[in-house]
Amino acid sequence: MTHCRNLITDVPGIAVGNAQDALVYSGVSVVLPNRAAVAAVDVRGGGPGTRETDAIGLSGTVEEIHAIVLSGGSAFGLAAASGVQSYLAAQGIGFAVGEARIPIVPQAILFDLLNGGDKTAAGAAIYERLAAEACLRAGPNFELGSIGAGFGATTATLRGGLGSASQVLDDGLVVGALVAVNAAGSVTMGSSRHFWASPFEQNAEFGGSGLPVGPMDETTSIRLKRLAGASTTIAVIATNGRLTKPQAHRLAVMAQTGMARAIYPVHTPLDGDVVFALATGDAPLADSVIALAELGAHAANVLARAIARGVYAAAPCPQGWTGPPGYATKFGGRS
Repeated sequence: MTHCRNLITDVPGIAVGNAQDALVYSGVSVVLPNRAAVAAVDVRGGGPGTRETDAIGLSGTVEEIHAIVLSGGSAFGLAAASGVQSYLAAQGIGFAVGEARIPIVPQAILFDLLNGGDKTAAGAAIYERLAAEACLRAGPNFELGSIGAGFGATTATLRGGLGSASQVLDDGLVVGALVAVNAAGSVTMGSSRHFWASPFEQNAEFGGSGLPVGPMDETTSIRLKRLAGASTTIAVIATNGRLTKPQAHRLAVMAQTGMARAIYPVHTPLDGDVVFALATGDAPLADSVIALAELGAHAANVLARAIARGVYAAAPCPQGWTGPPGYATKFGGRS
């Protein structure tokens, strides 16, 4: 089993665009499939901020989406989906209702309003603008860390970030993850440089530090942001598998396990954790049960890796930053 870019864009037909504002310390990430795709969502955190999740829920009638947005800005950031809708509508892309075309753009937001920066500009208009910029920049290659929706993100002990990873299965199925890590918990063990996701790491993609040697008592101590409503980890899982909406929902449910492998603690009342699942439908599943179970297991692994990669790649903090330090800054570079 191999991967190419080790990005969600290893799933054929998926593009990602990012834009951020270096003064506001916030940003937007957009996942754009090259055609309408089946999608579902699973919400686990106690304080989510979302848009269109009811429409793609199991009781909703919407089967396909045209983009997915991850954004900073808390409730202000929900305007980012409007920016993506305008971009898609200008191209005639959307759900057909008679002669009208309505782009379906689910979204999840994270809170990054207390990290410093010029928050006087952090209104809805800036997120619409950033979303439009992200769409124009969308493509197969993008950076990780302090970019897009991950620019202003934090965890309990380190600067957060935007992460991605992928896996190509033996049967030709591909699964990838994109995640903005803004967790109330920690992605590293205690005060050490070791990631909770270390058992799933491939090719030293987040430093290859492995697991710590010796007793685990200190590493399992709980570290939390103490401000309610100030945290969340939001993610997109994409696959080329041909899934129904209920199958896509099961994929999102299984992928949530990846958060538990990479963040400690997770799914707290302080978080708004959300995982979207997106299926392009290019590759049929050999078996509707076993193949889906295997795909979901890989999705969880990929999401865990993406979370660690996003934090590992975080840039040094900008002047005026009020959050915790980046991984490289705290641990003296990357090994």
